[in-house]
Amino acid sequence: MGCQQKGQEQKPQPKIDAAGSHVTKKEATVVVPDAVKKSWKAVRIAVIDKANIKETVYTVPIGSSVSVPAFSLDIAVEAFLPAFIMEGAVMTTSSNDLKNPAAKVTITEKGNIIFKGWLFARFPTNTFMHPNYGFTLVDAVPAK
Repeated sequence: MGCQQKGQEQKPQPKIDAAGSHVTKKEATVVVPDAVKKSWKAVRIAVIDKANIKETVYTVPIGSSVSVPAFSLDIAVEAFLPAFIMEGAVMTTSSNDLKNPAAKVTITEKGNIIFKGWLFARFPTNTFMHPNYGFTLVDAVPAK
């Protein structure tokens, strides 16, 4: 060990608990009120083909998915919140009005997840960037 002055004792190194040294991020909880579940049946998501400058809109049922064969994509919609708000670790809706529409989606390309998160209708450019295509939440389809 390094140089020590005479008469000084070396202090023992603190033990590091490797299992407890990493903070596990708590995943946010999505709460969709029953009234919202009953009011909305699908969302419409635009897929933008950047190479051909073409936009195609797909209707995706909430809790289901659609395939986009031209790009080998699948778009799954897990949840829809018409007035998205975040309260701590809970994502929910402040009302059933389309104030801040958001859809929680998983987009896979050839079976690999390329995006998992939220698409917002009011802020379409803030979430997912891809060199070949883009995705935008266009609107929601009422259940009635």
